[in-house]
Amino acid sequence: MSGAVIPTPAVQEELAGVEPATISGRARKRLTSRWASLAALVIAVLWTIPTFGLLLTSFRPEQSLKTTGWWTWFTNPELTLANYDEVLYGGTALSTYFVNSIVITIPSVIIPVTIACLAAYAFAWMRFPYRDTLFVAVFALQIVPLQIALIPLLKMYVDTGLHGGGSFWPLWISHTIFALPLAIFLLHNFFKEVPSELVEAARVDGAGHVTIFLRIMLPLVTPAIAAFGIFQFLWVWNDLLVAVTMVGGTRDVAPLTARIAELSGSQGTEWHLLAAGAFVSMVIPVIVFLSLQRYFVRGLLAGSVKG
Repeated sequence: MSGAVIPTPAVQEELAGVEPATISGRARKRLTSRWASLAALVIAVLWTIPTFGLLLTSFRPEQSLKTTGWWTWFTNPELTLANYDEVLYGGTALSTYFVNSIVITIPSVIIPVTIACLAAYAFAWMRFPYRDTLFVAVFALQIVPLQIALIPLLKMYVDTGLHGGGSFWPLWISHTIFALPLAIFLLHNFFKEVPSELVEAARVDGAGHVTIFLRIMLPLVTPAIAAFGIFQFLWVWNDLLVAVTMVGGTRDVAPLTARIAELSGSQGTEWHLLAAGAFVSMVIPVIVFLSLQRYFVRGLLAGSVKG
């Protein structure tokens, strides 16, 4: 005669529809409670208020903006498109710098991502002398502040003739150099997580490294590439330090951030234009993030769960 099997307390709670008394269960219960949802809503509202105030400021007349706060709009609503008209088509001419930022950013994303994919695959799946040593050296470059490399790079560009003459190459090369260590490290981890059985099966079928890289690896690590691409895009688009150092105030190649920084003035006299220019600069990053959001989330979560 067999004895009855008595379920454990955790199993009994699960069968009864009660959350198991574990650390993860308690944490999940707290994070999904009404108070947690209320706290998240309050934080979201507080986080959005400054952005909303800046949006209203960008549409307010210059005189009203300089004499009253943006919250007075609710009692005295005044809106105008003059700020955006001046920013885009007036003497400020942000449209030229807007195009410059696009020309700077797109190659500064494509070039390092392409090189990093090739290097990450080589470090992950190819055997060559001093592979691990070189990978550690690449990883160690992440701790080097980019500020200490700006002047040597600028001197190199001047000596080789790349600097000046309205060339975007100094910016493309600089952003590629600064992005490669982190890009190679992150993409290497994703390439390494691809099951070795897939690679071995492809090799048995006669596939070489080029075929494996293009037909197996790239489709599997696309979310990771998209996630890093978004980070790199936002970094380059919002960059001011590298741009000012490499091109200065040259209008032909200066990005949008350099012109917006000039709008602030020594005493903040161009606040109405600064607010409008800030929202103009936000258009492209928001579109990129929203269009690639699903890849971004998948890239962040890739490798977090096994199975």
